[in-house]
Amino acid sequence: MIPEDLRYTAEHEWVVGDGSGTVRVGVTQFAQDALGDIVFVQLPEVGAVVAAGESLGEIESTKSVSEIYAPVGGTVAARNEALADTPEVINADPYGDGWLVEITPDDPAAVDGLLTADAYRELTES
Repeated sequence: MIPEDLRYTAEHEWVVGDGSGTVRVGVTQFAQDALGDIVFVQLPEVGAVVAAGESLGEIESTKSVSEIYAPVGGTVAARNEALADTPEVINADPYGDGWLVEITPDDPAAVDGLLTADAYRELTES
């Protein structure tokens, strides 16, 4: 399942804007499937400045530890505190309650440069 209304990165993060100037970021269904059972998530502090393409945290599963990359540069406006106690929600609901962080982008138009659902589908099927 690849929601049509989101934007994506080649590193399997999704991004959605809510019109307020911040974007919500999470990992895709494809990514959580590949990771397996998620047991720990390390997220940046609110107020941290992140650069597009740079690591902003880690997801640890029973199989491996994977980096989470910032899809856009900006300032972390919120982080999903619930993941500290229930990281497995990413497996259950990666596009909903399993979101990771909200970022206020330096350049809101940067989201438009990310992959569309069709482009991401093509990436994951190749």
